[in-house]
Amino acid sequence: MNQDITTFNNAHSDEDAKICNLLMKQINQVLPEAKSKIWHAHPVWFIEGNPIVGYDKLKDSVRLMFWSGQSFHMEGLAADGSFKAASVRYTDREQIDFELLKQWLEESKNIQWDYKNIVKRKGQLKRLV
Repeated sequence: MNQDITTFNNAHSDEDAKICNLLMKQINQVLPEAKSKIWHAHPVWFIEGNPIVGYDKLKDSVRLMFWSGQSFHMEGLAADGSFKAASVRYTDREQIDFELLKQWLEESKNIQWDYKNIVKRKGQLKRLV
């Protein structure tokens, strides 16, 4: 378990901390091969240096984001940003559908765009898997 992420989670209100801790537990369980760290002030999980999933605290919710989520087959994520990212927002831990979350996490292993080399490619994304 990453202590920096636990510290991030517990720095928020009780409900938001519970949401973050549930997300962290599920991500760690489904993506045991992923490396986690605080990146740009938010918890993010990487596979071979490529950002896969992370979450952050917004003013009104906790946002769970998948860097390649717009390419996923499972529905339920909204496009987020100008690349391939997609996200979902939670205001209550009861909103988390753990079966759907598990499916998104499984897809995140199998559908990846190469964000690790986006600067080298001058903003162009290439599909990895």
